[in-house]
Amino acid sequence: MATTEPKKSCLPPDPNTRTPAFKAPPKTCDAHCHIFGPKHLFPYHPTSTYEPPDAGKDRLRELHTKLGIERAVIVQASCHGPDNRAMLDAIATSRGAYKGVCIARATFTDEDFQKLHEGGVCGVRFNFVTHLGGTPNLEAMTSILQRVKPLGWHLIIHVNAEDLIKFESFFSTIDMEIVVDHMGRVPCDKGTAQEAFQILKRFMRRDNWWCKVCGAERISRTGPPFLDAVPFAQELITLAPDRILWGTDFPHPNITRWMPNDGDLLDLVPRFTADPALQRRILVENPARLYRFKD
Repeated sequence: MATTEPKKSCLPPDPNTRTPAFKAPPKTCDAHCHIFGPKHLFPYHPTSTYEPPDAGKDRLRELHTKLGIERAVIVQASCHGPDNRAMLDAIATSRGAYKGVCIARATFTDEDFQKLHEGGVCGVRFNFVTHLGGTPNLEAMTSILQRVKPLGWHLIIHVNAEDLIKFESFFSTIDMEIVVDHMGRVPCDKGTAQEAFQILKRFMRRDNWWCKVCGAERISRTGPPFLDAVPFAQELITLAPDRILWGTDFPHPNITRWMPNDGDLLDLVPRFTADPALQRRILVENPARLYRFKD
């Protein structure tokens, strides 16, 4: 009888969130975070490459209270696949404080997309990274983008540095708002002159491209407090201050080396920019505009 190998697990988030020294301005938005389960209510998808410890909406609210964060964008995690119910449940109980980004399949109907839209979803995410399944079907991806564009949605791409190089031409053809996760996951030890980061900067000169200055713990090669990621964020902010977002990436799926403390991640913001007006633009104004939060 065939046996099924257990799925890879991942580390839980740091339970001892430090109170950050940086005081986030009112209506700060965590523009990149996830909901995991709880799996007895929202089972993990059979196609997931990993099974994380539960980190549901209540745990996320606790974190945001500790950090002084009032708004959030829940990015559908690959462990839930195209089953967006956990995300939609969190949005529905947030009193307008949460928006969402879904994972979709070509089999979704127009009614499915409309329900997601009415549930607070503003975008669709595609993973290109190898550990989450690799390159999506580009034809199906293009078809989905054509269907959601009339809803005013945007595209989020989760890529590694090599994907920016490999798919530069494909990404150049996409005619809608595009948001890049985790600064394109460019490795810090290769410096800001590396080809992938230069491609990302060329994209960021276009008015429809956005980038999240999060994931410092993913691109760092020196470890906490991840200061080697600061020059990358600084260059992106200088280039396109009106199209930069920030997020925690809580609960930090598939971190294998340095599980970050979310207080430390928020304290990177004043290192990215010491200008309070620019901090407010990144943390409040930019996400409010892209995700259409109501004042």
